[in-house]
Amino acid sequence: MFVDESHVTIPQLRGMFAGDKSRKDSLVEYGFRLPSAYDNRPLYFKEIENYMEKVIFVSATPAKYELERSEQTVEQIIRPTGLVDPEIILKP
Repeated sequence: MFVDESHVTIPQLRGMFAGDKSRKDSLVEYGFRLPSAYDNRPLYFKEIENYMEKVIFVSATPAKYELERSEQTVEQIIRPTGLVDPEIILKP
């Protein structure tokens, strides 16, 4: 699984459940929805993590979560022109 712009995506996934619950609290409280509306909900972040067996986080500014869960971090250096630096070959 690739998580692009993970510094933004991960916080959005974390907040999905709370935002949905807050919205439904108001709807149920004022009678626009039945309490059964709570049954149809987004996943908790812990439930989403169960699907993240092999993940590549893609971000120019990785957050603490991505760095803690990464076995390896790769930095891509791009020139101001937008061209990627040429491949570097190390010879013994």
